Amino acid sequence: MASNNYDDNNMDIRDIVKAALPRSASISSVEYEGPEIAIYSKAPKILLDDGDKIKALARKMRKRIVVRSSPEVRLPHDETERLVKELVPEDATITSIDFDDSRGEVIIEAQKPGLVIGRSGTTLREITRQTLWRPNVMRTPPIESLLIKQIRHIIQSEAAKRNRAFREIGRRIHRRAMIENGWIRLVAFGGFKEVGRQSMFLQTPETNILIDCGVNVGTPSKAFPRLDMPEFNIEQLDAVIITHAHLDHCGMVPFLYKYGYRGPVYMTAPTLNLATLLQLDYLEVAEREGKLRPYRERDVKEAIIHTIPLNYGEVTDIAPDVRLTLHNAGHILGSAIIHLHIGDGQYNLAYTGDFKFGRTRLLEPATFTFPRLETLIVESTYGHPTDKMPPRQEVEKRFASVVKRTIERGGKVLIPVLAVGRAQEIMLVIEDLVSKGRIPRIPVYLEGMIAQATAIHTTHPEALSKKIREMIFHQGVNPFLNDIFVQVDNPEQREEIIEGEPAIIMATSGMLAGGPSVDYFRLLAPDSKNTVCFVSYQGEGTLGRRIQKGWKEAQMRNREGQKQIIPVNLQVETVEGFSGHSDRKQILNFIKRVNPIPEKVLTCHGEASKCINLASTIHKSMNIDTKALSVTETIKLR
Repeated sequence: MASNNYDDNNMDIRDIVKAALPRSASISSVEYEGPEIAIYSKAPKILLDDGDKIKALARKMRKRIVVRSSPEVRLPHDETERLVKELVPEDATITSIDFDDSRGEVIIEAQKPGLVIGRSGTTLREITRQTLWRPNVMRTPPIESLLIKQIRHIIQSEAAKRNRAFREIGRRIHRRAMIENGWIRLVAFGGFKEVGRQSMFLQTPETNILIDCGVNVGTPSKAFPRLDMPEFNIEQLDAVIITHAHLDHCGMVPFLYKYGYRGPVYMTAPTLNLATLLQLDYLEVAEREGKLRPYRERDVKEAIIHTIPLNYGEVTDIAPDVRLTLHNAGHILGSAIIHLHIGDGQYNLAYTGDFKFGRTRLLEPATFTFPRLETLIVESTYGHPTDKMPPRQEVEKRFASVVKRTIERGGKVLIPVLAVGRAQEIMLVIEDLVSKGRIPRIPVYLEGMIAQATAIHTTHPEALSKKIREMIFHQGVNPFLNDIFVQVDNPEQREEIIEGEPAIIMATSGMLAGGPSVDYFRLLAPDSKNTVCFVSYQGEGTLGRRIQKGWKEAQMRNREGQKQIIPVNLQVETVEGFSGHSDRKQILNFIKRVNPIPEKVLTCHGEASKCINLASTIHKSMNIDTKALSVTETIKLR
């Protein structure tokens, strides 16, 4: 349980910091800003010019330390802006300069942030030396994203509130641990022996941490994680960690803020942007369909204010006895494997979330090396012996064949697609096939959230695969900006697209369970020249699954809301192998290669039979202690 007696417990940290620094640095205050310790100085140049002293102190204390200037010594805004523009090469193309006065940061948005940073950070250091403001560099989205603008506006306009929250969070994190290396227990709140509402609760004598907090949009009876368990008290919650942006992992985070949580949420920056997009869409769809909205837009905003974005590999204190590191999971943009270092290194836990242990066009494969590891929690979505994906080369060859045949007969290809991850993967495949002449150069229409999600992907090229980074940074080619991709902004354009020349249409939702894909299907289905190509899982009970099974008629509503019987004459194709999840072989290869070898493996995020079968196979083949937990079940890890 979190203690409120912060100041007495924290005086030693402040004393250590002040004692280690020269008197000439004129330290005005030492503040806790979330996981960081911020040193405010009236003479910061002394500390900046001797950066090794700060690095040595950070290593000794095992804390993240930043130096900020005291407000009275910083240059005025207009003079700082002028100097920034002088120091930064014109080629960087600065698009905006803003200020966070409460933290002494100058926020520089540029099309080429690398040029703002300079070789080994030289330009940033020079900006700091001359202005005494700390630069915070952001990439200008190559595709304009209203959502990213809104998120950045919230963070900047609520800077004072955010900083007050971070200081309170910091006091909780840096309080003295009362019990060292005590017990550790894990409670399954959702997503164990099932898919959806993924959530688990980690407890030590010092700390309460919620890992993932998802919603199951397809099963009303099991929609929400079991936050009604007796172990859970929102007032004693120290931290929330989110693996990635899919709703079954992040959809209920704003609900926590609705009911009074004001602590931190840790995730990657891409996950923050994508999660906000999907949470807002979830609310919009629920309202449109007359369903329960478990929270409101203001709660999404509160979650943004309290989010602490982390980079891969960044070791961060999140409690007196817990350090967090996020590693690439290879599932979707920004997805992370969570590694928790508990106690003084006495116990280490890794949770894969959804992960891909195989190369895709979009992302690098999941990380499999950790400093220490006692327990591994692994997803089991495709954990059954029959869950086998074909080689990627065959998958793309089959996809190209489907597209080419349809175009040759004068038809259109409808690809119902998930907006985040799958859509961008298919876009990269199509762009490559077109550039190599394997399919004709035709328009690829994008509708639904695809364009917004793609804009977020273009804002974070550093999180994409090496090949895509090489294309963007060194060849000056961004495949997402290829002019074959045409955004559809108005539903009125749909009939014109249908009546036009052969084309590919990518539209949400991926299961024909709502969204523009349903309207396109209604218009395309009667014509045998057309094809619907499924590239993702079709859930039982959805229109997509019925069409996949061979239904020749579908009852649908037209624009006026009238019911119609639509003949299904178009070709129906399913191309498997584009999944962002690991299949069984990849899961087992991952566990065999994980370094160090874990003492215990827990399975989750899969049907009961898959979780149990995968756990049994791991135990038999590797002689590792395994268990498939059920929802509400508790396990003592130490």
